[in-house]
Amino acid sequence: MTAPSVPRRPGAGALAAIGHPSPAADPADTSPHTFPDGGTWRTEIPSVEGPEALAAVLEESARLGVPVHRVSQGSGVWMLTDSEITAMVESCAERDIELCLFTGPRGTWDIGAGTRTDAGGAGPRARGHDALAGCVEDACRATALGVRCLLVADEGVLWTLHRLRVAGHLPADTTFKLSALTGPVNPASYAVYERLGADSVNVPSDLTLDHLTEIRLAARAPMDLYVEAPDDLGGCVRMYEAAELIRRGAPLYLKFGVSRSPGLYPYGAQLRDAALATARERVRRGRLVLDLLARHGADGGMSPLGSRLPGELCRFPVPEGD
Repeated sequence: MTAPSVPRRPGAGALAAIGHPSPAADPADTSPHTFPDGGTWRTEIPSVEGPEALAAVLEESARLGVPVHRVSQGSGVWMLTDSEITAMVESCAERDIELCLFTGPRGTWDIGAGTRTDAGGAGPRARGHDALAGCVEDACRATALGVRCLLVADEGVLWTLHRLRVAGHLPADTTFKLSALTGPVNPASYAVYERLGADSVNVPSDLTLDHLTEIRLAARAPMDLYVEAPDDLGGCVRMYEAAELIRRGAPLYLKFGVSRSPGLYPYGAQLRDAALATARERVRRGRLVLDLLARHGADGGMSPLGSRLPGELCRFPVPEGD
């Protein structure tokens, strides 16, 4: 872990010079939790849709000196061939980076029209038994090929996969990451997702700092948060809040998205140029955030590279006989 630091507020010195007060941080707002290694934050590059995009991320992260703990993909296990998954697993293993792939069918893509109404219907959840079974099939296939982190967008899928993990049908070190598409917006729902088996939980990027503090009073599962969110998740750009996001939300994955860019899901060759360009730009956005943290004296506390497990979390009991 990098040494903890005492950050300064943006602009504090210059404002003090002209007598303009800056609010002091309240120590009571600081999250009491960390990753098992003692770190308070890790990094994630999202929307890495295949081996070619992963290669672009790895090349750019080396060029810009951006540490990467995790890369995640949004189109789904079912949109990749075995050889593509194996290539991604091997590339990430060589660099000790966690690879996270999305599980199976989701409501926003299937034949149900409800998700295309203004109300949004059931959103990205798995509709019916077959969609649930497809997510399980994806999980079994991906873990058999060496993937150890799976993205989930449905509470029933999450609980089912957790039960399979407890029963030994999925590797014990498999972790489940709740998608930003279904991220909780209050501390009670966050705690429920942790108890259902989530090992990290995406929260919407428009939650306030006070919301993060409220969540940390109720649950300790690592939090995933877009410092810059894609447009379909609000397009928020919160780079100047990065230090406070870490302080309030730790343990926290800083996710480097790109706003004002085209959607990539489900990915195919027709979106290749956009996928590669945004992959590189996500890494560059990460460099901007890390530079900003360093300028504010807030870059300490990063988990060692290669860290991936969340530590002991609170779970609902799995019924006997599962």
